[in-house]
Amino acid sequence: MSAVSRPKNAAERRARVEKILAALQRKYPEAACALHHSNAWELLVATILSAQCTDERVNKVTPELFRKYPTMRDLAAVNEKELAQEIRSTGFFNNKAKSIAGAARKILSEFDGEIPRDMERLLTIPGAARKTANVVLGTAFGIASGVVVDTHVTRIANRLDLTKQKNPVKIEQDLMKAVPQARWIAFSHQVIHFGREICAARKPKCIECPMERLCYAKDKNI
Repeated sequence: MSAVSRPKNAAERRARVEKILAALQRKYPEAACALHHSNAWELLVATILSAQCTDERVNKVTPELFRKYPTMRDLAAVNEKELAQEIRSTGFFNNKAKSIAGAARKILSEFDGEIPRDMERLLTIPGAARKTANVVLGTAFGIASGVVVDTHVTRIANRLDLTKQKNPVKIEQDLMKAVPQARWIAFSHQVIHFGREICAARKPKCIECPMERLCYAKDKNI
């Protein structure tokens, strides 16, 4: 199999990105957020829980959590130590319990119980860094405020040479320049699905990859 050549100029880089986006769209046309939720508040809680934890694990915890605490006010008044034990399996449970209760109180007291629909105000909520804010804005409200950068996006953006950065904020900046804004929301979901299914950290399934002919990563296993 012949080696994949790197793009030589800006026009070739843009053309390559277009091919990457097209391949992702063909492979995952219906890609969506994997966190189960029925409203923006539940999505915010689930996303806070997903830090350093799999979505699968979060989806096992949240049904009982939302049954016991069905409203934002319930979690604003929660005993944080009790909550921490209820979400223990998601890891970092003390910090997450503090963030969830703090987020509920903040939204109730400062935003009249409504999840803000802009990045600036969302970032003032406990537990909501840019990744969390982008998930909520994109999935709950369809607002393309940025690109969700999790471990999958970090790995794949580097493998596909869309960035050379390791810092999530800098990776996001590079992706926002490379990917058209109209694709930011879908791109995030598609790359996360692609990372789970094909482009794994240790043993990427390069022979199954729809972007194999566009990829010149050093750790390709073909």
